[in-house]
Amino acid sequence: MIVLRGLGISAILATALAASRAFAPYASVKPILDEQRDRLPAELRNADDAKWLAWARQQDKTIRARLQQGELDSMVNLLLYGTSFTKQPRISMEGEGLTEASKAGVLRARVDDLVAGLASPGDNERLIFVQHLLRSQGIDLGTSKGSKQTGVFILQNLLRVAQERKTLAQRAAEAERDAVAKAETKTDDPSSLLDRSSLFRDRGVSLDTSISPNFSIEQALRDLKQRGVLREGQVARVAVIGPGLDFIDKNEASAYDYYPQQTLQPFALYDSLVRLKLAKADALSMSIFDISSSVIEHIQRARERAMKKMGYVIQLPRDAAVPWPPELIGYWKSLGDQVGTAIAPMTPPRIFQGLDTRAVQVRPDVILACRPVDLNIVLERLNLAAPDRFDLMVATNIFVYYDPFEQTLALENAGAMLKSGGLLLTNDRLPVVRGGSMRLAGITVVPYDAPGVSVRQAVGWYRKQ
Repeated sequence: MIVLRGLGISAILATALAASRAFAPYASVKPILDEQRDRLPAELRNADDAKWLAWARQQDKTIRARLQQGELDSMVNLLLYGTSFTKQPRISMEGEGLTEASKAGVLRARVDDLVAGLASPGDNERLIFVQHLLRSQGIDLGTSKGSKQTGVFILQNLLRVAQERKTLAQRAAEAERDAVAKAETKTDDPSSLLDRSSLFRDRGVSLDTSISPNFSIEQALRDLKQRGVLREGQVARVAVIGPGLDFIDKNEASAYDYYPQQTLQPFALYDSLVRLKLAKADALSMSIFDISSSVIEHIQRARERAMKKMGYVIQLPRDAAVPWPPELIGYWKSLGDQVGTAIAPMTPPRIFQGLDTRAVQVRPDVILACRPVDLNIVLERLNLAAPDRFDLMVATNIFVYYDPFEQTLALENAGAMLKSGGLLLTNDRLPVVRGGSMRLAGITVVPYDAPGVSVRQAVGWYRKQ
């Protein structure tokens, strides 16, 4: 449910967008069902309108339920890496930095500190969030029994996450072997960088954010402009799918909880489009699609403050000990200069020695150009008139949470909302259906070369026919 108190015309427009939301019609998904007949869920074999709609409704509930598992994963990340509730050293899941005996002692102390913090969270929004999460699990922190239950519950989830990471590591290794085998049988294909094998298809849906996907998107946009695929001033309507909310990253090198929760991608994308002159600052509107009420309500609160002429602050810490390519460092230094002004950053805890920090306050007009919409891209679409469709859509680290059938559905839902020739930029390969509206039109390879590091990432451009 989108909160719309006191937002005038913006609220009316947001309500109109939400009201047009619908499950993809059976006629539009039938080509996908026909092509993937041998891999369909049992409920969709010999499907008709009624069977499709019943399955879509149930699958929507299933996908949304995975959010809670992702929230429990975030609770575990907070236990391991958080610094706002404890003075204990952080714990690496890879076992680095502490002996096993020391790790066990630190873990016990961190659990005790986290339970104590949850009992009296003050204004720590992450602790308040976990407190609500525990209540949804039937755990009452107001009792001595509840405190014991909390510690046990947190440790149970830690063990679950550890096992899941092993499974994911095995999948990643298998995907890497497949990629090597492909490379040995044919010439180097840069699009293979998009192959991630639905790596997180049965994992909780995570809301983590980081700067690197936004850097890759800016590099792709620059490439598209240089190739003439996008022209100056061409982009006016944009959608971001699943921008995320910075609770605490699962990657220790970028896991921080000393500043308030924030979302980055909408403002980073707006910033890049204006910097590259692909959009005009006063003529750009952005829809933000997500299934997380936390993300939607967070953005809506920012919009309510913007109506009162209040900006939105983004904290941009960077661990100077982690090697970054010069281009990424340059992007980090400039991020936000088209959407706001630099301000004094929050001071990080002493544990973060050598942390470079920046902060940007985003202008109210930029915030008000961004409208959140509760939409499940796998199953839903907005029924938009042709002039209201999007020039550009962006989704990074989203489709890896879904299996190939769901990815195909998502791609066609995106296509239904794009203008003719419109683009979806993503760092995942999406299966293309014969007779569908979308095709992989190209790819931008983004090298991450720094001392001791040589990695390539990629952004694929899927184009509406």
